[in-house]
Amino acid sequence: MPRSATKQSVSALLAKWYAGDAEAFEAVVPLVYNELRRLAHHYLQRERPDHILQSTALVHEAYLRLMKQSGKKFENRAHFFAICAQLMRQILVEYARNRRAAKRDGGLTLTLNDNVALVKSKRVDLIALDDALEALAKFDPQQSRIVELRFFGGLSIEETSRVLDISEATVKRDWTTAKIWLHQQMSRTANHDA
Repeated sequence: MPRSATKQSVSALLAKWYAGDAEAFEAVVPLVYNELRRLAHHYLQRERPDHILQSTALVHEAYLRLMKQSGKKFENRAHFFAICAQLMRQILVEYARNRRAAKRDGGLTLTLNDNVALVKSKRVDLIALDDALEALAKFDPQQSRIVELRFFGGLSIEETSRVLDISEATVKRDWTTAKIWLHQQMSRTANHDA
């Protein structure tokens, strides 16, 4: 099936699911599963080498949480993946917080790649990133959402623009500003903790 047909099918099935057709969600899963696994794998590649979560486990946990949101309306395929990315972020942050609580300084770290890098060639503590994103959300919710969609969701500038219903130029500008702000915030936190 061509990719554009798949995109249309996913969007149509998500609309049916929102309308109450439980079988529509079951039909959407095979169409998005491989892409969700790629997204989960993308996250987990940035984790420390001995991380116990696997891509499949992360996708399945996100799936279970998604099932609890049966009344949620997804505007389109990109919006669906943005929500899935948000769920995966929550799962990884919860895991990191639990691990840190069990073992001092045992938090997860992410290596941010050049495609959507917040800090190039540097490992970033996932909890610190999440805390910085929460602070950014209070200051500028749109920038925080852009980072979440781009970094955690793996969405392109164009897809982020569609999900948030803002121009691509605004996404680019806010993405750049948010990366600078987050880098400064996380640097201050790291220096304060040292």
